[in-house]
Amino acid sequence: MGKTADLTAVQKAIIDTLKQEGKTQKEISERIGCSQSAVSRHLSGKSVGRKKCGRKRCTTRRGDRTLRKIVEKDRFQTLGDLRKQWTESGVETSRATVYRRVQEMGYRCRIPQVKPLLNQKQRQKRLTWATEKQHWTVAQWSKVLFSDESKFCMSFGNQGARVWRKTGEREMPKCLKSSVKYPQSVMVWGAMSAAVNAASYQEILEHFMLPSAEKLYGDEDFIFQHDLAPAHSAKTTGKWFTDHGIAVLNWPANSPDLNPIENLWDIVKRKLRDARPNTLDELKAAIEASWASITPQQCHRLIASMPRRIEAVISAKGFPTKY
Repeated sequence: MGKTADLTAVQKAIIDTLKQEGKTQKEISERIGCSQSAVSRHLSGKSVGRKKCGRKRCTTRRGDRTLRKIVEKDRFQTLGDLRKQWTESGVETSRATVYRRVQEMGYRCRIPQVKPLLNQKQRQKRLTWATEKQHWTVAQWSKVLFSDESKFCMSFGNQGARVWRKTGEREMPKCLKSSVKYPQSVMVWGAMSAAVNAASYQEILEHFMLPSAEKLYGDEDFIFQHDLAPAHSAKTTGKWFTDHGIAVLNWPANSPDLNPIENLWDIVKRKLRDARPNTLDELKAAIEASWASITPQQCHRLIASMPRRIEAVISAKGFPTKY
């Protein structure tokens, strides 16, 4: 049987506490950064009186505390960055040791959650908007025709920088990667185009949105939703909606978490990862097939989630939510 490093008194206390909370041995081992067998031996009492094994620990508790401060300062540092700063603080060690110490502290290297970058004014507007819509029913939200554009690429492999975080820290601000809007190449809004300006957007509304709305709502009134992209907020676009007698839902900036159609885009893009299209025609066909596979039940569930999204924004005081 392989040997396992002895647990500290703090780790043993944490194991006992987590076990009382009903956590599994696997969850406990991941939380405190040790092996599952070590957790099992402690809980069974077999680790009592064991002689220490392995070579002497090459770092001190003080040095480990310094490393923790380095990690906390910037969660997006690489192992090389962490080792360099730790060495500059007076602790000379290998990359492998740095990795083990960071693991022992409970950090794992993960792909960061991406959330829109919101300033204080935007957060306040989101909070005000959510408060105004707090008592809307699912029936009222069913009258809203949500819309959006989405960028589709041939490659899905570049995931960018990674972040050091502990279990339960996925939504912590210091572990989030802020997203901003860049000029987009290939866009989808019921059609494929290289770019969408005010004129082309109004043409899309005329030839695609209006027929769709007529099929969905018939002669009943509906509310159209779109975000604050330049083509959407242009004066000529506003005049187009006025001329056609269509009500537009006021919408807070940088709020994809409030738009249920974003979840549909996620479904389509996940399916495209499996399809792996190699040409533009294959990409178009894969998008159409993925979109067509979305069921009415999925759409109903997403619309029914609007009250929960509103409550989440209010609870988060305007900050981005998990949706």
